[in-house]
Amino acid sequence: MSSTSIQSVLQETRLFPPPADFAEGAKVGSMAAYEALYERAATDPEGFWAEIASELRWDRPWTQVLDWKLPDARWFVGGQLNLAANCVDRHAASWRRNKAAILFEGEPGDTRVITYGQLHRDVQRAANALLDLGVAKGDFVAIYMPMIPEAAIAMLACARIGAPHTVVFGGFSAEALRDRIADSRAKVVITADGGWRRGQVIPLKDNVDRAIEGTTIERVLVVKRCANAIAWHGPRDVWWHDAMAAAAPRHDAPPHDSEHTLFSLYTSGTTGKPKGILHTTGGYLTNAAYTTRLVFDLRDEDVFWCTADIGWVTGHSYVVYGPLANGATTLMYEGAPNQPGLDRFWDIIERWGVTVFYTAPTAIRAFMRWGDEHPAKHDLSSLRLLGSVGEPINPEAWMWYRKAIGGDRCPIVDTWWQTETGAIMISPLPGATPTKPGSATRPLPGIAADIVRKDGTPCGVNEGGFLVVRRPWPSMLRTIFGDHERFVTTYFSEVDGCYFAGDGARRDEDGYFWIMGRVDDVINVAGHRLSTMEVESALVSHPKVAEAAVVGRPDELKGQAIVAFVTPRSGVVANEELAKELREHVVAQIGALARPEDLRFAEALPKTRSGKIMRRLLREIASGSQSRGDTTTLEDQGVLERLASTFAQEE
Repeated sequence: MSSTSIQSVLQETRLFPPPADFAEGAKVGSMAAYEALYERAATDPEGFWAEIASELRWDRPWTQVLDWKLPDARWFVGGQLNLAANCVDRHAASWRRNKAAILFEGEPGDTRVITYGQLHRDVQRAANALLDLGVAKGDFVAIYMPMIPEAAIAMLACARIGAPHTVVFGGFSAEALRDRIADSRAKVVITADGGWRRGQVIPLKDNVDRAIEGTTIERVLVVKRCANAIAWHGPRDVWWHDAMAAAAPRHDAPPHDSEHTLFSLYTSGTTGKPKGILHTTGGYLTNAAYTTRLVFDLRDEDVFWCTADIGWVTGHSYVVYGPLANGATTLMYEGAPNQPGLDRFWDIIERWGVTVFYTAPTAIRAFMRWGDEHPAKHDLSSLRLLGSVGEPINPEAWMWYRKAIGGDRCPIVDTWWQTETGAIMISPLPGATPTKPGSATRPLPGIAADIVRKDGTPCGVNEGGFLVVRRPWPSMLRTIFGDHERFVTTYFSEVDGCYFAGDGARRDEDGYFWIMGRVDDVINVAGHRLSTMEVESALVSHPKVAEAAVVGRPDELKGQAIVAFVTPRSGVVANEELAKELREHVVAQIGALARPEDLRFAEALPKTRSGKIMRRLLREIASGSQSRGDTTTLEDQGVLERLASTFAQEE
């Protein structure tokens, strides 16, 4: 797109109503239907969630829907169920037995199709294999795997026997893995000899060997994936295929309490060790299944592709548990989106007939930078719905996504949620919600989200404030593993009586939520609060900019000054002339107040392995701080060091 201002883009595309043919068959087919459903959930939240939960298979009914003693919640009290039985067994016993549960493609080009019947057999054997290794109900199991079907099977097997899992992203270092194993006190780690990424083998087993010295790990279960040379420590190490062959083929899924721990998943803290976000069985599965079905308008013929790794909560909820609970076909891809070519994702969509595609704004911006010619080479007509997750999507990327990938016919669900929420909280409903580029629109039925001032009073129209949730929801985190005090302080001390998400937001005249990013990503310039997202969107709308990150640094006169880190598009010369052009571009779009005080060019920005820009680290660089806090989720430490070095030299 041209460098037209964001304001004019939004005016020209004020609302995108759902396509008529989509709305006709959608689960929620109009705004009136959404309003009625939302009102029913708000009037009788416990009755609403009880109705949603009843769609699962329960071994014992609950005696109380919700026990809420701020900040602690228990959902479906007294109820018992087995998550794996809900995701696998009940489908394997139905007409879906021969339906594809998991479609898999590896980076080298190998493929597999696993039906619900086959998945049922594999999960039963894996459950028995874990029991044979001495894993008991309540024991934590660490999973450090590439994106292969065995990773999902391992998660389901843990859930089946009641052994909580902590999945660690396969791109993490041995040190990061050690920290998570030590905190969770895991008994067994499941890994692979390696995983494929950009044509190279990631040495997962070698990392495990370094990570587990002196830890609580007793056994290491290893999937043979890459056939690379690895060190072997018998009898501690066991091949997955040997354990599966030796395991009994039948395992009756035992019922577990609704509040039994399902998993702990670690997120970065600003300082100190990562936080182990703990989720429990019944409430989590209720919400994951509900949101997958509702937000993605899931249908039996869909091929659902969420591009997230299972090491992130998005992979938990929308690669494994949510789709499988609904009897859907979920696609797993191991590898990079540009291997061997820049059209790998579009090739996958065409060959597998993907209908629902869910990815991150960071990836979308990369696709934009690579060029329209790559998706244009492929038939993407199977797509009927697009999704965005991970961070606010800027309007330019939203518009490109809709046109280049969705052919101006696919609704986009721009979703807001967190590891802590367990499932999507704010999102359009395709078929019902007219969308606006860059807005997550409105909370889902059953979610009492609000935007408030520090004292808890609601903000006015387009007034920025704290994004909070006023009532409990089933998939909310129950605690930070091993540190309940930190849980209370982090999430329930900022705004009285509310869960505080840590994000800032505003609500427009139509009641739509606009996520402004983390509260510490709001800059106060001379008494005026500016969203870093707004300035970033202005920069990215310039045709010479591929990506941008904006932070604030202390300023004696203004309080804070705006510092912009910009990655130019390929072939663009980064010089002072361009910097001046970009500053004036921001002024033209937002105003003189938003002009970056400092604009630095960078070949790349520091990102987590899930693709989020680590603005906290950029703030530290911009302010001259030497503190780096927790950097275990950083994908490339070299990017950070080069930025810091360049910044110091220019200072």
